[in-house]
Amino acid sequence: MKKIDLPGIKQGVTQLIMGSDYFAPDVYELVSTNLDAFTAIGGNTIDTAYGYSGGKSEQAIGMWVEERGNRDQINIWTKGAHPNKDGPRVNKAAIHEELMISLERLRTDYVDLYALHRDDPNIPVGHIIEALNEHVEAGRILAFGGSNWTTARLDEANRYAAEHGLRGFEFSSPNLSLAKAQEAYWKDCISVDEEMLAWHERGGMPLFSWSSQARGFFTGRFTPEDRSDADLVRVFYNDDNWKRYYRAEELGRKKGFSTIQIALAYVLNQSFATGAIVGPRNEAELKSCLEATTISLTLEEVKWLDLRTN
Repeated sequence: MKKIDLPGIKQGVTQLIMGSDYFAPDVYELVSTNLDAFTAIGGNTIDTAYGYSGGKSEQAIGMWVEERGNRDQINIWTKGAHPNKDGPRVNKAAIHEELMISLERLRTDYVDLYALHRDDPNIPVGHIIEALNEHVEAGRILAFGGSNWTTARLDEANRYAAEHGLRGFEFSSPNLSLAKAQEAYWKDCISVDEEMLAWHERGGMPLFSWSSQARGFFTGRFTPEDRSDADLVRVFYNDDNWKRYYRAEELGRKKGFSTIQIALAYVLNQSFATGAIVGPRNEAELKSCLEATTISLTLEEVKWLDLRTN
């Protein structure tokens, strides 16, 4: 499986990243089965967060890594600074508090990748960059990035880092999928639009997409007439996305792959480095994702799928 290079990550990040929002100790058998299968196909990076399953996701991953004794072979990526009932948590004290709890749950003294789950534009980027660099210097974080950060804030943060001789954001994690979100799936979430896509194409910052398969839009279970999934309808149902669906279906027939595999291949065949967080829960879904990594799309095919004409 293709890997993406990041500063500080010796073994690279595999293009498929295992999502873990359903992980918990009480479904540990399912967790361990799926993680064993993921590593068996060459996957090496697991995505989690301080808040997933109320912290149980990190606990289950920690159990598995400790049981398998494979910490040096696995990239653990966790996220913090998600707002809670009291408001934003993007500050030095909250980041430190959550990271230390995450490390304890994960049964490790460092995470390979760390991302801020949200931004707070009211906090100066210097405060954030300096806080994250303290954790890098302490060996608790190897590389960090922003999840749901705008390109303007990423640029501002990295200018500050460069001017002060510090590490900056080395990856971004918005939603990138063939179906384009017409509104945020969750509050303050960011999906890639044409401007953000062009920014990544110019600068080349690696992008690790969440909801890379548009939350099941391309599975074939839905039609324009089926409006049973209110969130899917709210976020993805429009004429352009159905055009993209039919084009992925057509290209899949030509290449011998399913529609959803073409949709995943779209994410993985951008002109800059991309990875996709996926959530397979059985062998068939994992196999489908792995097969999608073998699909090569030309730049023209990527643009055609995306309804881009130039």
